[in-house]
Parts: sequence; structure tokens; C-alpha cells
Amino acid sequence: MKKKLGSLLLAFTLLTSLALVGCGGAKTNTKATKEKDMTVGFIYVGPVGDGGYTYSHDMGRKGLEKQLGVKTLYKESVKENLADVEQVCEEMINKGATVIIGTSFGFMDGMAASAKKHPDVKYLHASGYTTSTNMSTYFGRIYQARYLSGIVAGMKSKTNKIGYVAAYSIPEVVRGINAFTLGVQSVNPKAIVKVKWTNTWYDPAKEKEAGKALIAEGVDVITQHQDTAGPLQAAEEAGISAIGYNTDMTAKAPKAYMTAPVWNWTPYYVDQIKAIKAGTWKSESYWKGLESGVVALAPLTKNAPKGAAEAVAKAKADILSGKNKVFVGPIIDQSGAVKVAKGIVMTDKELLSFNWFVKGVEGKIAK
Repeated sequence: MKKKLGSLLLAFTLLTSLALVGCGGAKTNTKATKEKDMTVGFIYVGPVGDGGYTYSHDMGRKGLEKQLGVKTLYKESVKENLADVEQVCEEMINKGATVIIGTSFGFMDGMAASAKKHPDVKYLHASGYTTSTNMSTYFGRIYQARYLSGIVAGMKSKTNKIGYVAAYSIPEVVRGINAFTLGVQSVNPKAIVKVKWTNTWYDPAKEKEAGKALIAEGVDVITQHQDTAGPLQAAEEAGISAIGYNTDMTAKAPKAYMTAPVWNWTPYYVDQIKAIKAGTWKSESYWKGLESGVVALAPLTKNAPKGAAEAVAKAKADILSGKNKVFVGPIIDQSGAVKVAKGIVMTDKELLSFNWFVKGVEGKIAK
């Protein structure tokens, strides 16, 4: 009986050991699988086919998939309100997302609410200012590239009237208009920049109509802070020149397009997901410029004025070396008041809360 009982105990012990080994192996494989099959969710404010801002982020998403092999999912044209954004976050988490990336300013409150509910999920929010232990903000100093594009516009204009189709009067957009205008003035002090607000990020027809309205006011160059090529197409039809935004838009208006401040999100997304996988990720407020490769000025086309390539190259070198800070005094506002004294460089806090226009801008900021 003892022998039989001993045999049974031995058999049970062996089976238990095998089971434990099997469980240990399964756990290791599950961890490896989780890393390999990591799911990252992207929330977009417009359609991926907009050819501009959302398209640039979607190229970053695809670059992330290609380089790291992670699984991604995305939701297009999400409304910028707390309820809708929070709901999309929940849907993505239910589908296995452990990282959620929101690409528009208006997603901030919804993402922050979701981050509070899900401390184990990482959140990356573009262009906002709310952070927490598991939520970062990120953007690029696109104003540096806008300054460079202003040089091209200033050299191209013959009427000294340049049009700017702008989305919303938030600091991000105001900062871009000011940087562009300072770039224009660096080569053409007599030029003015006329602003038309559309109060939309994505509305091809409305953006194009704003471009037409500016053309009717005598501008001979148009630029934009919009997600589509609508303003460029208005320029193309009118036979004037244009500067795009977000992506190289040569194909959208080949006779008008000269260049564009553009985004390359892949390096940022790859670095962030690598850090999350390695367990070294920490919440931060990421805001880098031309040196990072995240922002750039697209190659100039044959439509650009003679000498522009050389002028841009010099200005870019000065920005990269720190010689040109873009927003350094003296800077005068629309009323003629000195807002930034000579030699003083505006702080990031001031840049992120821009609520006034520099001299040379024609337009008002909604309060």
C-alpha cells in the first residue's frame, strides 16, 4: 500500500512539476507575445485622406508598424469634445490598446479623463498642455519651419500682400502666423500678412473659399494653417503662388505650390513605443524643432523665387546653431507697442500662450 501510495505521490509530483514548467513557459511566451502584439490606438481629428495633418500622423502610424511590428488601430474624424474622445479611448482599450495617441488639441480633456480611469494605459497627446503620470504631451517647433517658409513668401510677393488661411485663434496658430510674418519681414519689410479665420481644421470647401476671399483682397501669395489643400487650389486657379502645410503638396497644386512646413512623426512614435516596451518611458512635454527631424521645410519647387533656396539655407543654419531664435526682440505688436525688448528671447511659456499679433499682420484674434 505504501509502495502504491509512494508511486502515486511520485506520479503526482512529476505531473505537478510538468504543469508548473508548462505554466512558467506559457507566462514567458505570453509576455513575449504581448510585446510583439502590442496595440497602439490613434485618434484623428480628420480623415486619413486629407492630404495634410491627419495624413502626416497616419504616415507616422504606418512607419511605427513597419519599424517595430506593433499592431495599431485608428479612428478618423473624431469630434473634439470630452464625451466622444473618452468613448473612443474606451473602445480602443477594449480592443487591447495599451497606448493611445490623440493628435488634436481638442482631444485633451477626453484623454485626460480616460488616463485617470486607466493608469496602466499610456497616453500621448499632440499640442496640448495637460500631463499626468501616464499622459504626455508632444508637438514640434513647427514655427521654425514657418519662419523659413515666410522667407520664401516674402521674396516671392510683388504686391507685398500675403494671405494666411487659419483654422482657430489658439496660441498654436497665432504663434505660426507670427513666425511666418517675421520670416516675411526679414526679407521684405514692406509686406503685410492678411489673416482669414475658418474656425475649422478640416473643411476643404470652406478653406478654399477663405483663400478666394484673400485673393479678392489683392494677395499674390497664400499660405495656411489648415488640414487640406483647399487654399492652394484657390491659388492655383487664380494663377498666384502658395505655400502648403503638413505635407509636401506639390501634386495638389503643381503650378502654385512652392514649399511647406511639414511633419515627420515616425521618429517620435518609434522612440516613445521603444521606451514604453523597455519600461523606461516617463511622462513629459516634448517640443523639439528642426534638429529633431520631426519638423522640416519641404524642398522648394521651381515655383520658388530665385535666391530663396540660399536664403532659407542660411536662416536654417542660424536657427540650428542658436544664432536665430525666431522670437527675439525687438518685437513690435499691431498697435506699435514693443512687446519684446531688444535682445530678449521669448520663453516657451510665452510662446505657448501667444495671444497677440506682431506688426505686419492684418487680422484680429478672437478672445
